[in-house]
Amino acid sequence: MIQTKISSTVCLTVSTVLLCLCSSYGQNTNIKISGIRSEKGQIILNVFKNSKDYEQEKVSKKLIFEKKTFDNGIMSINCDLDPGSYGITIIDDENKNGELDKNFIGMPKEGFGFSNFFMEKMKKPVFDDFKIMIENQNNKITIKVKYM
Repeated sequence: MIQTKISSTVCLTVSTVLLCLCSSYGQNTNIKISGIRSEKGQIILNVFKNSKDYEQEKVSKKLIFEKKTFDNGIMSINCDLDPGSYGITIIDDENKNGELDKNFIGMPKEGFGFSNFFMEKMKKPVFDDFKIMIENQNNKITIKVKYM
């Protein structure tokens, strides 16, 4: 009887721990990037957790994708993100130097974009303009690349 009670308690404890671990895993997030002008280079995806990190350019996750799945200016990529709010930016790093190249007056020479937000003005958006929520599996985000 005591052995059965201990076994039940151990099983319940292990099940609870496994359930907690599974719920904290990253959620599958599909990002569809459109408006890419060239097959050259790579896409740099930067994930920001909050407004302060974005303003200080403190990236919480940086991923680099080759343009292998590029088709008619569209590329679809997948990544895992833990549940929460984020802002995602991309750079079309055409020369693969790992940064957004700018001209002599500071205007971007390469493409860039923001999660679920298309920059129509010349002003850099604030974090809340492109903030997204990751809540469950199979999240879908769109990013349209802008070139100056």
